[in-house]
Amino acid sequence: MTAPTVSSSLSAARPAGPWRRAGRRLARDRAAMVALAVLLAVTAACLLAPVYARDVAHTDPFTSNVAGSVTIDGRSVDIMQPNDNPLHLGLSPIGPTWRASADLLGADSQGRDLAARLLYGGRTSLLISFCAAALCIVLAAIVGIVAGYAGGIVDAVLSRIMDIMWAVPVYLFAISLSIVTVSQGLKLGPVTIASDNLLIPICIIALVYVPYAARPVRGRVMSLRRAEFVTAARALGVPGYRIVLRDILPNVTGTLVVLAPLMMALAMMAESALSFLSIGVQAPGASWGTIIEDGEGLIYTRPMVAIAPGLAIVIVVLALNVLGDGMRDALDVRDSGRERA
Repeated sequence: MTAPTVSSSLSAARPAGPWRRAGRRLARDRAAMVALAVLLAVTAACLLAPVYARDVAHTDPFTSNVAGSVTIDGRSVDIMQPNDNPLHLGLSPIGPTWRASADLLGADSQGRDLAARLLYGGRTSLLISFCAAALCIVLAAIVGIVAGYAGGIVDAVLSRIMDIMWAVPVYLFAISLSIVTVSQGLKLGPVTIASDNLLIPICIIALVYVPYAARPVRGRVMSLRRAEFVTAARALGVPGYRIVLRDILPNVTGTLVVLAPLMMALAMMAESALSFLSIGVQAPGASWGTIIEDGEGLIYTRPMVAIAPGLAIVIVVLALNVLGDGMRDALDVRDSGRERA
């Protein structure tokens, strides 16, 4: 009867690991938890877009409906309404009805349900920003670890490439790449990616932000390379790849985790900008950036078409930044981007 008691007491006294401690600190951060709840709610709502369009709004958000009508309080109302000018010239889409079954947020210039398109566009924007951030973190980790650990000519070459990419304004760089790929697609040897494939904006956005994520990773690796446990492993003849995988990478993971939500926020803003300029997500696809573009011509008559996706971007980007700050404080990651050899 004594042995289990001693064993359980020893396990209870065992200190929690760094990730568990970080999780506890993050859970105590109310702002970060609210931001996480907002992100989960927005993601869940966007994932339910087909359910909303099919079972609630009873509409196809990708089909023009300029000749359609909706039923409000038992009477049929045309989706396209005469303008409110004295001569009633031209037509504008119906404004918000605040009824989930009848154009909750109104319609766009094609008569399509704005709320349904907002949810579908959120799916695309969240998917692109998440995948672009993940790809950017992977590439930045590879570049930063190789440059920081190898040093010498390898570090010099990779650092100069990153400096050149850093010198070009990020949106100008992304726009230049997007114009080329939108016009003729992307050819990678025998593989051709069509211009309307979401892989193109994902790869472009991930590529342009690699220098911003690789620099702090490189600085962290350079400081770890001089640590005693790495020096001891080298003295014992441990191969370099094993040092990187077993000693360097686990100590860099915290930096990568903190960078993830911040890179996702930057990727979402970049995707929205490219889509607004018609060089991101291509028709018939929809994203929050393309919906803002659709609402540009309706800003004076039906501003909700542009305001709704703009608010969605602001809410998600703000939540990602707050969550990133909370994760940084929980993991106690310092700014290692300023460290030099």
